[in-house]
Amino acid sequence: MTPFALITLLVVATAGFAYLNTRFLKLPDAIGIMAVSVCFSLLLIASNAIWPAGFTLVRETVAGIDFDSAVFDMMLSFLLFAGAFHTDAAKLRVERRSVMLFALVGVLLSTVLVGTGLYYVAGLLSFDLPFTVCLLFGALISPTDPIAVLGILSKFKLPESVKLNIVGESLFNDGIGVVVFASIYQLIRSGSDTFDGGQVALLFLREAGGGILFGFILGYILYWSLRSINHYQTEVIITVAGVMGGYWLAQQLHTSGPLAMVVAGLLTGDEKSRHQSMSETTEEYIDRFWELIDSILNALLFVLIGLELLVVDFEANQWLLYLLVIAIVLLARFLAIFIPFRLARRWLDLDRKAPLMLTWGGLRGGISIAMALSIDSSLPQKSLIVAITYAVVLFSVLGQGLTMERLIRRLYPGG
Repeated sequence: MTPFALITLLVVATAGFAYLNTRFLKLPDAIGIMAVSVCFSLLLIASNAIWPAGFTLVRETVAGIDFDSAVFDMMLSFLLFAGAFHTDAAKLRVERRSVMLFALVGVLLSTVLVGTGLYYVAGLLSFDLPFTVCLLFGALISPTDPIAVLGILSKFKLPESVKLNIVGESLFNDGIGVVVFASIYQLIRSGSDTFDGGQVALLFLREAGGGILFGFILGYILYWSLRSINHYQTEVIITVAGVMGGYWLAQQLHTSGPLAMVVAGLLTGDEKSRHQSMSETTEEYIDRFWELIDSILNALLFVLIGLELLVVDFEANQWLLYLLVIAIVLLARFLAIFIPFRLARRWLDLDRKAPLMLTWGGLRGGISIAMALSIDSSLPQKSLIVAITYAVVLFSVLGQGLTMERLIRRLYPGG
């Protein structure tokens, strides 16, 4: 199947699933689309008993999709830039302490807690998972993706600080999580069986620090370019070129492309920057363009997540491990939020309900699956890590996402 035919089928499937959700289910977009996609995958699996040849063809087609490349090389840069561009940078600055605390300390703490928990649980259940591989899983499952829950959050009068922390943290912890994952993975590929904290720290500083610095440079270049002309068609193209070219260049420089996109998006989308560099017409068109890009790519991403059910190898003897890991991830997420929250309470503008809201609202998504799938097949534990990751993401989006409204009503009854 040609790439064009494959993309066509995915777009058609996405449009169909989005229609079914909008027409009948009426769930928040990402959650509804993924729910329909998962149901479609389950129907295909059931059809294997009736039409095995057809199921095999579909399964091979889905297996041929390079999921991690599609996410990392095509979607991630656009999604992070669009998310940052539409975030109120001025309000985010007010919450910068808590956002960076949760995004940095939270991801690192969650990585260690999840990795340690998985290591001991896997040992008790007789699964062979080295500690470094468990830490690798901790790194890939720690970043959160709130896109699926934003539709719910917008319907309720949650404290603005809580909303901003959920959105802001996710923008930065995606990039930080990718850097931590890459650092630990490089350590594993080097053949080291022990965790070298100093080496990982140096790799982290180079990737994260370089990505943030490059993002500032890219953001200024975009600001200057948009300010120097007044032609909205060209200005839209410039933002696209900045995202694509900037992300590619960041990769070549071995710095964090995701963090660069977040910083560049925040600088370009800042209210003051908009007024100085864009006319009203340009601002409207760029806003609408990136809103549509964000919506379309997120829909495609959650369709792909649902279809991945066809190719993930679940083993009957692993289900207890899946359930225990889901509990470990939730507990680690709560502790990774609650501990920094308690230590820095006096400097944070968050109420005591915030840790629980941030825990349940911190959904896992396509980035975690993409990182799991990017692991080389030569690692013996890859299939197990992929299966565990998918189980956590499935519970996160459908389980947490579908119960979010009830939690909000209980925590903030006046909202």
